[in-house]
Amino acid sequence: MKPKNKLATALALIISLIHIVPFYLLITTSLKPKTDISSKWLLPKSIDWSNFTIAWEQAQLGQAFINNTIITVFSLILIIIVGACAAYPLSRYQTKLNKTVYMVFLSALILPGLTILVPLYRMMIDIHAMNTYWGVILLQLTFSLPMTIFLYTGFIGTIPRELDEAAMIDGMGRLHLFFRIILPLLKPITATVTIMTGVGIWNDYRFSLFFMQKAEMHTVTVGLASFFSNNTDNVGWVAAGSLIAALPLILLYLFLQRFFITGLASGAVKG
Repeated sequence: MKPKNKLATALALIISLIHIVPFYLLITTSLKPKTDISSKWLLPKSIDWSNFTIAWEQAQLGQAFINNTIITVFSLILIIIVGACAAYPLSRYQTKLNKTVYMVFLSALILPGLTILVPLYRMMIDIHAMNTYWGVILLQLTFSLPMTIFLYTGFIGTIPRELDEAAMIDGMGRLHLFFRIILPLLKPITATVTIMTGVGIWNDYRFSLFFMQKAEMHTVTVGLASFFSNNTDNVGWVAAGSLIAALPLILLYLFLQRFFITGLASGAVKG
């Protein structure tokens, strides 16, 4: 192995360890009973599964998971459909108007959501969207579209235009062409969008805290934050709750990871 390759391998291993160590500590801590005061680096002498049941019940994670699932799933469906439909004409028709619209979308990436929290809060009250699923879903759609359109626009730019031309010669309309030919080819970038935006929506705290204030509408992050503040003396419960909250995202990434890198690299090539 060449020295350059050895260095790259060593760096990759170091970076991997940096990311693996917190998960190791989280798992070992979540499995230890409160009476186990051994080092956090050691495996538990006995496994205490009650940490998970206590965290699930006291943090009310059952209802929180339902709320998170509804918000995340419907937000992702809208983000993928609207983002892909908006990106297609922006990529295929390089007019001055489309370039301007595209730059407006990109400029929205630098706007933090918290900077407009006060008018946003006022608007949510005016349209009666407080403590509703659809209100938070619309917020997630709005703030996720710029990055989604950027990724889809770049990826669609790598798809040959000859496919469009051949389909239109056969009498296929633009809308039919997009949903029958282009959209199925967007699986890699759709996986990337699903992971990137899905993680952000699932872990969102700012919108959930301000706009889902009723206890029965709390999401996982808000429920865990309250649970943590009330149980700072029992790290086993806290670690178990964190592990439960992270599990769906871990499974999602494992399921879609083979598409993730391909879609991310292709989506950033153009646009």
